[in-house]
Amino acid sequence: MSKVAIVYWSGTGNTAAMASAVEAGAKNRGAEVSVFGPENFTAAQVAEFDGIAFGCPAMGAEVLEESSYEPMFTEVETALSGKKIALFGSYGWGDGQWMRDWEDRCNAVGARLVCESVMANNAPGADDLDACKSLGAALA
Repeated sequence: MSKVAIVYWSGTGNTAAMASAVEAGAKNRGAEVSVFGPENFTAAQVAEFDGIAFGCPAMGAEVLEESSYEPMFTEVETALSGKKIALFGSYGWGDGQWMRDWEDRCNAVGARLVCESVMANNAPGADDLDACKSLGAALA
């Protein structure tokens, strides 16, 4: 059985809904899933999991949430080399640049993105939630 972590931050509930779908997709494939907020996940925990889904909405000028998520991700990204990961989040403006920048950061440290990242414009629709379930399954 694979172990999957889901580490997310949500301000309005949109990314939380996506995280729930990721969890369902991973569990449907038989994975043991642990869910964390950014304040409860550290670089030391990365090695405990076969795959990690990171979820964060676009904030400000299309960046990760700056008070808790960005500091956590900065700490863990150096531990992601060779690790199976996937990214998801929602946005309300822009064109998804925050996600492209986030993917570039992950690729730069040698993380293995297992599927296309999932971006929902505002509240996730049925197609977005299905994509999140597939993301979770890909990590399992």
